[in-house]
Amino acid sequence: MAAATARALVTADAQGLASHGVSRIPRYVSHLRNGRADGAAIAEVISAKGGAVLIDAKCGLAFPACALAVETAIDRAREFGVSFAGVTNSHHFGVAAYHLAPVAAARMVGLAFGNSPAAMPAAGGTHPVFGTNPIAAIFPRRDAAPLIIDLSLSQVARGKVMIAAREGKPIPLGWALDRSGAPTTDAKAALDGSMLALGGAKGAMLALVVELLVCALTGASLAFQADSFLEEAGNRPRVGQAFLVIDPDALAGRRDYLERVEALVAEMLKDREVRLPGHRREALEARADVEGIDVSDALYAELMQLAA
Repeated sequence: MAAATARALVTADAQGLASHGVSRIPRYVSHLRNGRADGAAIAEVISAKGGAVLIDAKCGLAFPACALAVETAIDRAREFGVSFAGVTNSHHFGVAAYHLAPVAAARMVGLAFGNSPAAMPAAGGTHPVFGTNPIAAIFPRRDAAPLIIDLSLSQVARGKVMIAAREGKPIPLGWALDRSGAPTTDAKAALDGSMLALGGAKGAMLALVVELLVCALTGASLAFQADSFLEEAGNRPRVGQAFLVIDPDALAGRRDYLERVEALVAEMLKDREVRLPGHRREALEARADVEGIDVSDALYAELMQLAA
């Protein structure tokens, strides 16, 4: 569990996603110490039927359970053409697209979904009901890096607000509301309030879709039932994740799939300013392999204290 978590967090930093990188370690450690996560948990498959499978994370950190879910989904997609793997009784799963790398390596298409403790109101509401509920997708290409789409359904990832609060910096207006439902630029007030949905009501509706996919189908806790990941004390969040894996050979076929992906990419790149999703992460990770990653002096000191 520690190794799987470390790989995921360092990869996030290497790809320029510091809000889901090693800055999360102090809180993960406090959750393990306070019983919010079980460091001895061993994830297992608890239900399977055809292309559908359910993994119980046993309230451990999410990364081993997600790896098991994706590995099982790939195997079942080879057999059935498509597989849906749900994860229940889970924890924060970091960068959603991170979990999909094995899917692209298997030359399949993958989607990832996850919920988190309540941080966004429903459309028209003011109190947090949904998590920021990320959606990610990966599409392999013929002779190039896969297309990787990864977005939270809030205006920005809540981790960015967390970092701003830690550093005492303001956030832009339009990111969040305070506890009373008023717009705020105070990062700490935002963490005590709620995030605004991406695209207003449309983003809130998509968050609802994710919430139902990863909770109603898996038995995981709804967002408003899980205490914040940002707090040391609280309940075991028992949130959910889900992974959909599709084998192109089961549909139009791999050749047609790849032809259409490349045709679409070529059309997109006719505009010189277009950047393919995922390529910036790949470039940053390649640079980090040579130069390493930077962490703040304060975080470094905290990590060293924890290590001691």
